Amino acid sequence: MPPVENDTGKNELKSRIQQLIDSNQVMVFSKSYCPYCVKVRSFHSLEISWSAAIVNSNLSALHYDGPNYQEMLLEMTGQKTVPNVFINKTHVGGCDKTMQAHKDGSLQQLLNGENEAYDYDLIVIGGGSGGLACSKEAATLGKKVMVLDYVVPTPKGTTWGLGGTCVNVGCIPKKLMHQTAMLSTAMQDARKFGWEFDETVKHNWETMKTAVNNYIGSLNWGYRVALRDKDVNYVNAYAEFIEPHKIKATNKRGKETFYTAAKFVLATGERPRYLGIPGDKEYCITSDDLFSLSYCPGKTLVVGASYVALECGGFLAGLGLDVTVMVRSILLRGFDQDMANRAGAHMEEHGVKFLRQYVPIKVCELEAGTPGKLKVTAKSTETDEIIEGEYNTVLVAVGRDACTEKIGLDKAGVKVNPKNGKIPVNDEEQTSVPHIYAIGDILEGKWELTPVAIQAGKLLARRLYGGSTVKCDYINVPTTVFTPLEYGSCGLSEERAIEIYGQDVEVYHSLFWPLEFTVPGRDNNKCYAKIICNKLDNDRVIGFHYLGPNAGEVTQGFGAAMKCGVTKEQLDSTIGIHPTCAEVRRQLSGKLVTFKTHSSVFVKLV
Repeated sequence: MPPVENDTGKNELKSRIQQLIDSNQVMVFSKSYCPYCVKVRSFHSLEISWSAAIVNSNLSALHYDGPNYQEMLLEMTGQKTVPNVFINKTHVGGCDKTMQAHKDGSLQQLLNGENEAYDYDLIVIGGGSGGLACSKEAATLGKKVMVLDYVVPTPKGTTWGLGGTCVNVGCIPKKLMHQTAMLSTAMQDARKFGWEFDETVKHNWETMKTAVNNYIGSLNWGYRVALRDKDVNYVNAYAEFIEPHKIKATNKRGKETFYTAAKFVLATGERPRYLGIPGDKEYCITSDDLFSLSYCPGKTLVVGASYVALECGGFLAGLGLDVTVMVRSILLRGFDQDMANRAGAHMEEHGVKFLRQYVPIKVCELEAGTPGKLKVTAKSTETDEIIEGEYNTVLVAVGRDACTEKIGLDKAGVKVNPKNGKIPVNDEEQTSVPHIYAIGDILEGKWELTPVAIQAGKLLARRLYGGSTVKCDYINVPTTVFTPLEYGSCGLSEERAIEIYGQDVEVYHSLFWPLEFTVPGRDNNKCYAKIICNKLDNDRVIGFHYLGPNAGEVTQGFGAAMKCGVTKEQLDSTIGIHPTCAEVRRQLSGKLVTFKTHSSVFVKLV
């Protein structure tokens, strides 16, 4: 058959192709010699019979003319390549998209005749870092996407804009207020370096709070603009499943709207946990309230020993406030305990008081005000001792709960761990329901870190809609706790390494004195670093831990090296940048000694 050039011939060809699509449950246009076509045509796991029209420039068994068919298929579907798969009159795509549809369950739905027209290709529930990353990536790949985000006010009435915990009440304001506290230390150091200024230096909470929140507001606006530019529909409403493919969205006025989607991504994040004692929600605040607090918190009791507790307690003390941290058991559960205790000891040496092995049992208001005065009653975890204390502010930081309880997951059939509200997923972030995925802090057994959620969200969208097979790697994720003396880590803690590898673990460590600390004469040899190695694997580094200035910047580099499988020998042979805290020199042997130096030397423990 010659090329089809007139409209009549094209219409006839299009009608013929459409008839094939309409009359076969599965229609595969392919070429006999294409390996991807062969893969699709021989795909038996679907347990159905495939009909195939062979698109080939030579006459096939069905005598179809290949180039004309392929040109018309391009016009009809926008797909240039073969195989070109249709199921129940619906265009699926090529080989990769067919296999992906089989994997996520949508192929079986099409085979069963469940070809319902949905409002959206993808609805993302949660407008935090992970949800925004996933939605924008999916929209870039040509999908119709909606993001629903709604902040339930705290008991104190605090709420915020688009962007999630990290941007509004987490990483960003925390780091800025940590920087504020470090400036206080820098001013104290400055005199030793020759700077002369008036002694009446004081901090203004309102000025800091306003500046930080103005910056956060600019980020909120930027996220909304980015969604608009990507044609992502952002709705400020609370989402709740009412069917597996249908949600109810309720805005702040109580108006309900219903939406459907072929796929969903859950990215609802977590919120701070309260104590469950008299007076906690009435009188206490959490990190959700602290960063926009309209007044200086004054004398503060921080309840908890999480990284949130130590970070907040640390910067509040750095601002000159009277701070006490009440600890039930250990500091920084899940982190290396040697490092955690060193970070805590440094805080204690710099004025933060610790009440160890106590838990609050009641909080009462003595005086109303901004701040007011509260009485806290606490009980020892080891004895029957009861203590009381008076504070202006009580900040609760005892952990966070996944926001999964009230979004109708039971109606969608999504399995949830009833103990902690976390969602189990496979290695592709797929829940127990094939068309529903989850990312970020709500995942069972995964990192609760913003960059992890962003990475997982982007990669998920690329797998769903871009033909990618790359999965999020949750191993050796670097992180930093922004205590006054910062703590960065990557890989296994010493305790976990010994639990896994036993006597095959080798630990190298070093105390060091940063050059910046020498002239002011502070924190002599309080900084500390160690690496944990697997002796049976060429001394491969399986854990890195650093306590000192700029921990995040230092740890990021070691994190990249650990991704590449770095060994102790390779670290020893790497020439350091001098003078820095990050430099690593040739390994020394013998017992741990104290170094009055600005460089970090890893010494073998003997």
